[in-house]
Amino acid sequence: MAGGASPALAAPAGAAARPSSIADCRDLRIDPPRLADGPVVSLRLDGGSLTVEDAFAVLTAPRLRVRLDPEAVRTMRRYREDAVALVTRQDPPPPRVYGWNQALGPLKDRPIGVEESVEFQRRILASHGVATEPVLDGAITRLALVIRANQMARGHMGVRPELPRKLLELVNKGVTPVLPQVGSLGSGDLQPMAVAGLVATGGAGACAGLSRPGQATLVAPAGEVLREAGIAPLELEMGEALPIVSGSTVVAAGHVAALRRAEAQADHAEGAFALFMEATRAEAGSLDPRTHAERAIPEEERVAARLRALVRGSEFMTGRTRVRFNPDDTDRIQDAVSVRAAPHILASLRQNLAHSRQVLRQEMNASTSNPLLFRDGDGQVEFVMGGNWDGAVMGHNLDTLNAGLADVGVLSQELSARLLSSRWSYGLPANLAGGPVGLNSGMVQLQTVATALIPEMQVRAFPSGTLSRPAKDGQEDHNSMAMASLRNLLANQERLDTVLAVLYMMSAQGVDLVVRGIDDGAPPPRLGDGTGRIQAVIRSRIAELENDRNLTGDLQGMIVLVNGRGDDRLRQAVRGTPTTPNPALTQTTATPAR
Repeated sequence: MAGGASPALAAPAGAAARPSSIADCRDLRIDPPRLADGPVVSLRLDGGSLTVEDAFAVLTAPRLRVRLDPEAVRTMRRYREDAVALVTRQDPPPPRVYGWNQALGPLKDRPIGVEESVEFQRRILASHGVATEPVLDGAITRLALVIRANQMARGHMGVRPELPRKLLELVNKGVTPVLPQVGSLGSGDLQPMAVAGLVATGGAGACAGLSRPGQATLVAPAGEVLREAGIAPLELEMGEALPIVSGSTVVAAGHVAALRRAEAQADHAEGAFALFMEATRAEAGSLDPRTHAERAIPEEERVAARLRALVRGSEFMTGRTRVRFNPDDTDRIQDAVSVRAAPHILASLRQNLAHSRQVLRQEMNASTSNPLLFRDGDGQVEFVMGGNWDGAVMGHNLDTLNAGLADVGVLSQELSARLLSSRWSYGLPANLAGGPVGLNSGMVQLQTVATALIPEMQVRAFPSGTLSRPAKDGQEDHNSMAMASLRNLLANQERLDTVLAVLYMMSAQGVDLVVRGIDDGAPPPRLGDGTGRIQAVIRSRIAELENDRNLTGDLQGMIVLVNGRGDDRLRQAVRGTPTTPNPALTQTTATPAR
């Protein structure tokens, strides 16, 4: 996370060390501390064509070149000229417009004169930028700026093209505002986006990072970073501060990051489950395509099909291997619910992911601000004030996605617990001990790590969208709390990586113990096409557990394989695709110029 825990400032002798914060830019850190070099990813924004894949590329590319579509620029200029003419006309008197010639929030009835407009913009950003740590991941911040520029490109916010261009200039030159997570109520991301506006305008009280490939990242006050990057601060004009802050843009960017990670976690949930099936010599009948076709849930059918592909050719999941390993394993009728129902449980998560894609595609290409400009039947502009900034749809979707991931965590922990029991695992040594049981405690404490995380996941999966609180003198009397939903989800994704890593490690150990437990002289059983790939990747990094050793380092290595940061081989093994660098780091354009 950008800014995370920072070292304390040096303090005078005898004085307590003063902790750093977003109010002390020179002692903040931003991740990554050194940006890797790579080709430039190019995007052109027209306000209606930004895809989820484009957004993924923004999250992962080391360098970006993002610009506005020329036609979008022309549309913005026409709306802007007509809007300014409308609110500054003398006869008849201009309409009263929130944030243009009227104040904000509970003070909405207070008029703002034209001569006060520029100062009003500065004060909006200064007053709304109050918040606290932790701060957002730099990639999420960068994506938030791109999304906001794309939304502005539609023209309905009434800003000059110079405003989104300035946001994109920050992105293109490696300047990342240090945005706080805490403060937004999901009724527009007012606090973090106000800080982004302060950076774009060189305002006081904001921090930013400057990242250049091959160089250490500089984190300093916004004005200093802009000078170093060669960026002139933008002076806002009438009506331009509110479109920066009004809209759940940071939630949208965080939602994209969560979706990208959740799609990888869904893959790993399937991969770890398939390897578990091998370790327990599970019944393949639960994957029968006829069963899933009868339920008529497309995602369930696809999950079952992928699992069948992973275990295709397996000799572990056969009656012969069951008896070779455990002569008493002859009367198995069906496996436990956690095994038989796994395709349906995992399909629920896939449905949530598909819905997230739909929600984000709409959100990134919509005007999420208040007020908005439209043209009437005669082509004249008019301001319409409403609630288009609200984050409820995204917030509830984040809550649903969090619940789905938490349930996958519970399922994965239950599966790993089965592997500890000789009875539940159909004869594997107790605790998956590799040497003499008793002298060796095996993997019992490894599994305890996953168990310890489950109640934390369950608590953080409570839907924040049901916890609205009124604020601001009753003017904002219902709040989506979408930022809380996002923070809970991101925290649970960290936990889920560990839970999945535990299941992978224990399933791989179970597979090896099955092979070691067969001593009939015949060749060992063969893993499935996909599970064989998965086992090979795990064993390339983590050795089989024979006699007890401390598994902390092994677990950390397994977590790295799961989260894919710098090593995506495991996910490639699950998906059955060649191991390649991140596509966003090898292409020169994320989408054709539009």
